[in-house]
Amino acid sequence: MRDTTTRLRYLHEVLAELYPPGTSRGSRTLLPHRLVPRRLVPRTRWHAALGRGVPVWDGPDTIETHLSQVLGTRIRAVVHVRPARRANRKPVLEAHGEGGLIAFVKIGDSDRTRELVRHEGEVLRLLADHPMKVVVPPSVVHQGTWRGLEVLVVSALPVTAAPAPRGLRDAAVAEIASFGRRRMAAGCERSEPARPRAVPARAGGTPPHDHSGWGWHGDFAPWNVSAAPDGRLLVWDWERFATGVPLGFDALHYYFNRALRRMRPAVAARSCLAQAGLLLEPFGLSSAEARGTAAHYLITLADRHHRDGHEPLGPSSLWLNPLVDHLESLL
Repeated sequence: MRDTTTRLRYLHEVLAELYPPGTSRGSRTLLPHRLVPRRLVPRTRWHAALGRGVPVWDGPDTIETHLSQVLGTRIRAVVHVRPARRANRKPVLEAHGEGGLIAFVKIGDSDRTRELVRHEGEVLRLLADHPMKVVVPPSVVHQGTWRGLEVLVVSALPVTAAPAPRGLRDAAVAEIASFGRRRMAAGCERSEPARPRAVPARAGGTPPHDHSGWGWHGDFAPWNVSAAPDGRLLVWDWERFATGVPLGFDALHYYFNRALRRMRPAVAARSCLAQAGLLLEPFGLSSAEARGTAAHYLITLADRHHRDGHEPLGPSSLWLNPLVDHLESLL
């Protein structure tokens, strides 16, 4: 991995935060290897072949002690080694009990990530109060603060390797959109601005369907969904859920992120716009309406990156502006 050094540096920052100096030190193992760090797990004698362990403090003030108290059972944590640069990068842990995985834990350790973690907890509680037929979200097991950090513990979903067919994804997108529309009607709106300062002002007008005010998951991507054994769709990572957007944003987001795996951002954006008619046809949008919605989606995504202070796709002047400059009639 090219960013191994940076990942490990961030991991040690996280360990200092979650495992402050205590009475003794234990040892953990990086898996699958120190040169490809993905997870930091409790060390066993079988890990000797993987090299030296990572020293971690034990004691009464660690995150494991806190989780053991709030969950009522002894917890051993697996720490995810996060990517080097992400705007919403935060400590993420697996909480394991005697019988295996119990829950996932998100830790808000900055102003932005505290806000995201709190928001996800609120959204998951709303979803628990209004169960859906197609979408299965995690449930909140615990939410609170610890040593000034925001802590959200959510249930572990029964993720499978089965592909999520398009019909199931579209049904989930529609259900999430309708849920957001109901929340707006109930006065629980949370919207993301649609105009990024990083694109020309003429590209920041109000696109078609902006008045419709649907909801979207906000990160409906292949790594956040999985087909459930009962035919429904498991959907996690709700920290970007928002309302007040056109219908179909999640379907476009799923396609765009798949396209980014094999295309440069500018090419993926053009492909998203070109395929918008087919992608949004199941939701009753005309070809022109779909293109307007796709342009609005891409602008909204660029605005998110701009506000987060991190542009993983590069400057929007390179991947977005050339596309929207000639769409003035749509915007």
